[in-house]
Amino acid sequence: MKVLVLGATGGTGRLIVRNALAKGDSVVALVRSKARARDLPAADVIEGDARDEAALSRALDGCDAVISALGTGLSPFREVTLLSTATRALVAAMIRSGARRLVCITGMGAGDSRGHGGFLNDRLILPLLLRNVYKDKDRQEAAIRASSLDWVIVRPAVLNNEPPRGNVRAVADLAGVHGGKIARADVARFVVDQLTTDTWLRRTPLILW
Repeated sequence: MKVLVLGATGGTGRLIVRNALAKGDSVVALVRSKARARDLPAADVIEGDARDEAALSRALDGCDAVISALGTGLSPFREVTLLSTATRALVAAMIRSGARRLVCITGMGAGDSRGHGGFLNDRLILPLLLRNVYKDKDRQEAAIRASSLDWVIVRPAVLNNEPPRGNVRAVADLAGVHGGKIARADVARFVVDQLTTDTWLRRTPLILW
């Protein structure tokens, strides 16, 4: 399988690239700067803006699927549009190219997972620091849901850089879920697995330990 990875130079994105290559997939990485992608192993690196539909179309040439691990920094005061703008462009480019499978990482607190992040996350971090980011994640998810693609939206709990445990808990019923954490390495493995399984097709699993 040939996979386009967006956000490949981020902490989780780099692990996604490694996991996909380890499974025998070929990987294309669309990055803003090739200089930041010098250490991506065996990936075909293409420089371009993920919000540019033409750049996405070039990167999608021959691809079967896309993993989006796009992220954005804290923005408590300014509107965030990167995620939704890039996703709308991606959906259009994928439909034109014929690539069907889209696996997208958003986060715990997006959509109907809001209110399940625990006291600190729900009362302080999200409303004070991540409010605008999560508004854009909601728009991002809406754009994916409205598409005709074969999509999976993955919502990780709070990310860390601990060693992987391998025992990821994926849930759709959020009753009783109040926070949690998960290693980036476990997220990467789960996300890559969604390229070849329909277990969570057109669903929004929250993943945590």
